[in-house]
Amino acid sequence: MNNKRINLLVDTVRMILIIAIAVALVFLIVFLTSKDPLNAIYSFFIGPFTSVRRIGNIVEAASPLMFTALAVIIIFRSGLFSMISEGSFFIGILGAMIIGISCPLPAVIHPIVAILVAGFCGAVVASIPAALKMKWDVSEVVTSIMLNYVVQFFAIYMVSYHFRETQSSSLASLLLRDTSKLSVLIKGTRVHSGIIIAFALCIICYIFLQHTRLGFKIRIVGDNAYFAKNIGINVRTIMFLAQIFAGFIAGVGGGAELLGMYTRFKWTATPGYGWTGIVVALLARRNPILVPLGALFIGYMNVGADIMSRSSDVSREVVYIIQGVMMLLIASESLLQDWRQSLIVKEAKKEEMQHLETGNGKEII
Repeated sequence: MNNKRINLLVDTVRMILIIAIAVALVFLIVFLTSKDPLNAIYSFFIGPFTSVRRIGNIVEAASPLMFTALAVIIIFRSGLFSMISEGSFFIGILGAMIIGISCPLPAVIHPIVAILVAGFCGAVVASIPAALKMKWDVSEVVTSIMLNYVVQFFAIYMVSYHFRETQSSSLASLLLRDTSKLSVLIKGTRVHSGIIIAFALCIICYIFLQHTRLGFKIRIVGDNAYFAKNIGINVRTIMFLAQIFAGFIAGVGGGAELLGMYTRFKWTATPGYGWTGIVVALLARRNPILVPLGALFIGYMNVGADIMSRSSDVSREVVYIIQGVMMLLIASESLLQDWRQSLIVKEAKKEEMQHLETGNGKEII
C-alpha cells in the first residue's frame, strides 16, 4: 500500500467517523430536547425519502451548494481563504434578475444570457478582493467578508428602487419573463436544469485542476507559494485568476438558483450558500468530483431538519449546530493523524524489509 492509498483510506475513514459523530449528535440533541424523540428522529432521517417531492427537495437544496463549494475549492486550492463566494452568488442573482426582467429574448437564449451575465457579475465582485490582495497584499479574508455586505445592500437597493413590484407589501422584484426560466427536469418537483450545469462544472473543475497547465499552477501555488515563485510562476497573477474563476462559478450558481427556483427576486439578506459551501468543500476534501456527494448530504440534512421542525417539537436550528461541529472536525487535521503516520511507518518498514531480502537473495546467487 503506497502513501496515496494510505491517505485515501485514512481520509475515507475520517469522513465516515465525522458523519457518524454528526448522526450521534442528532440523536443526542433530539433525545435531550424532544418530548417525542422517536417521531423527531423518524422525521429527520426517514422523512426526506417519503415522497418524490421531498427527494426533489434534497436535490434542490444541493444544487446551489455545489456551485459555491466549487468556488471555495478553487480559492482554497490556490492558497487563499477568501469568503467572496457568498457575495458572488448573490450578485449573480441580481445580474440574472436584471436580464430576466429587462431583456426580451427567445426562450432558449434568454436563460443562457442571464446565467452568463450572472457569472460575469460574480467574477467582477471576486476581482475586487483579488486585486487588493495582488496590488497591496490586503487580507482577502477581511475584504471579502466586508464586500459581501456591500453586495447585499447594493442588491437590495437595486431591487427596492429600480425593479420593485409596487403592489407587494414586502420586498420583491417584478416578475421574471417566462422565457428566462430554466426548465423543470422531474415532474412534481422543482428540480431544474441548473443541476445539470452544476454536475458539468464539477467535471470541468476537476479536469481544469488536474489536467491543465493553469490548474497545475494553481495547485502548486496553493501547496507552496514560495516554491512556485522560485520556479518562475507569477504567484499573485495565479491567485488573482483563481478568484476570478471562482467568482464566475458562484455567480452562475446564483443565476441558476433564481431562474430555476423563483419567479422574482425576494431576498432581504444573502441566503448563506457561500458559507455552507465551505462545509461542502471540506466534506469533499477539496475534490470537485466529490462535491455532489457532500452537497447532497448537506441538502438531505437541511430537508430532514425542515420536516422535523414541522412535525415535532425540535427546531431546525439543530442542523446548524451539527454543521458547525462537522466543520470543526473536518478542519482538525490531527484527527486520525497518528493512525495515518503509523500506517506510513509500517509500510516503509515493510518496503525496507523487502528490499533487504531482495538484496540478500542477489548476494547468495
